[in-house]
Order: sequence, then C-alpha cells, then structure tokens
Amino acid sequence: MTSKWDDISFVISSQYRIAVLRRLADGPATPSRISDDQDLGIAHISRALQSLTERDLVSLLVSENRRKGRVYGLTDHGESVWEQIITEGMVDPP
Repeated sequence: MTSKWDDISFVISSQYRIAVLRRLADGPATPSRISDDQDLGIAHISRALQSLTERDLVSLLVSENRRKGRVYGLTDHGESVWEQIITEGMVDPP
C-alpha cells in the first residue's frame, strides 16, 4: 500500500494524470469526454486512467466487459488525494 504522499507525487508528476483527476473532480466521465474537455489526446488519457485505476484513485463505474461508453469516477481515496493537491497548491488552477 502506498502512502497518500506517494500517490500525490505520482499524480503531480504527469500532466495527463493531473488533467484526468481535475476533470473527474467535476463528476464521472468517459475517456473521450475527458480528452475533449482537457484538450488532450485520447491515448494519453487512456494510459493515465489505467495507471490511476491501478492505484485506486479512479474506478470504472460500468462493467469491465463494456468497451464503449466506459464511465470513470474518482474513488474516495482519489478525491482525498486531489483535495490535498489543491489545498497544497501543487497544481495550477484550471
């Protein structure tokens, strides 16, 4: 199990992970919606979602079998990490 600060460091070391958490803090979304809203490539967003899911910061809210329309949201831990990042001023405001 990683510490909260390890997860914070993991997130802030990638503009793509920051973008994903920033968007999901507003509510659940599909990878294409995150890509469009953050003006970033879908491949980068998909990789960021995968790594954030592996660290229990983001979760898939629909069946694993679903290939289109996959909806992701922040976990409680992800919300806590994002709130700490914002509180500490570790990312630029949107």
